[in-house]
Amino acid sequence: MDIFWAKPEDWKKTDTNKITTPCYLVSEKIIERNLQILDLVQKQTGAKIILALKGFSMFSVFPLIRRYLHGTTASSLFEAKLGKEEFGKEVHIFSPAYKKEEFWEIMKISDHIVFNSFSQWKLYKNKIASSEKKIGCSIRVNPEHSEVKTALYDPCDKNSRLGVKFKDFEKQNLSGITGLHFHTLCESGADSFARTLDVFEKKFGKYLDNMKFVNFGGGHHITRSDYNIKLLCKTINAFKKRHPHLEIYLEPGEAVALNTGILVASVLDIIENKTKIAILDTSFATHMPDTLEMPYRPEIIGGNVPGKYPNNYKLGGISCLAGDMIGNYSFKKPLQIGDKLIFLDMAHYTMVKNNTFNGINLPSILIQKKNGKIIVQKKFEYLDFKNRLS
Repeated sequence: MDIFWAKPEDWKKTDTNKITTPCYLVSEKIIERNLQILDLVQKQTGAKIILALKGFSMFSVFPLIRRYLHGTTASSLFEAKLGKEEFGKEVHIFSPAYKKEEFWEIMKISDHIVFNSFSQWKLYKNKIASSEKKIGCSIRVNPEHSEVKTALYDPCDKNSRLGVKFKDFEKQNLSGITGLHFHTLCESGADSFARTLDVFEKKFGKYLDNMKFVNFGGGHHITRSDYNIKLLCKTINAFKKRHPHLEIYLEPGEAVALNTGILVASVLDIIENKTKIAILDTSFATHMPDTLEMPYRPEIIGGNVPGKYPNNYKLGGISCLAGDMIGNYSFKKPLQIGDKLIFLDMAHYTMVKNNTFNGINLPSILIQKKNGKIIVQKKFEYLDFKNRLS
């Protein structure tokens, strides 16, 4: 199969003139490109890829996604319910700890439950054993091998609460456990995965003979244009030769939605305070808080780094937060009130993290169908804000 990577150029021909801002616009065509790349990995390795809902949970496009992927993985009861109701295939769930009052419902919904500790496993294993439903159970392990530079996103940071370290692994309490799970990556390449897998096998490989499956977690940036898919497939297939009885799962969320969506905003005002400041009808604190959390500087079509083009601006959001500033950009032409700006790669994590701070309305959600037609999937109203807290 020829691989067609999603690129910023895919959005340059999109006509946003008639679009009411702010809005997210997600492309079915680009989502399918990403899915075809993921499906190539599935076909070449036999691994099952499932959608991590924490990164992308726009269920209006689930009918397209479930044509390619094997299910969903959740981080909460509500995500598990969404996967069960709207995706309809395998439902996996992981949480650092489960609430007792939710666990019976989690058992009814889930096909596979991952436990973060042996204490959690011992707390719930009898309930699972008494269930009429056959539920796969895994322990998440921490290989203590860091490939992620930012501690906030490093599951193997020295102070991590995620996964069981080798010294704490209770081999005497594996009865009923049929899988091992590790998640050590974030926006990582195949080389990072290969190094992690080597450490995982050296530490925990002796327990794999008695397992039925292994989950390599998320953070695999498979649909990024420079990702080494051949190395990923080679690494998985070599692992399968060593452990032919194991079923293998990967659960990227970002790779499904990478470069598939944009956030369209309009310029409301232009003021000056040592530099020109363009006030937008979006908010970095509310509509794309991940840009402040990480932080990172999103790309804008037609925009560049300061000084690259002659017209320089600091972009400001509409909330009252003093830090609601995305940074400095330059443009070929001066910005005018009413101009639309297109922020790239705003589908994964951005949409699931937005909020209504200051009573700022959420962006509408639009879908560009594969035939190019744009439809409004959802608009938000005052009651969405009002009913959230009372």
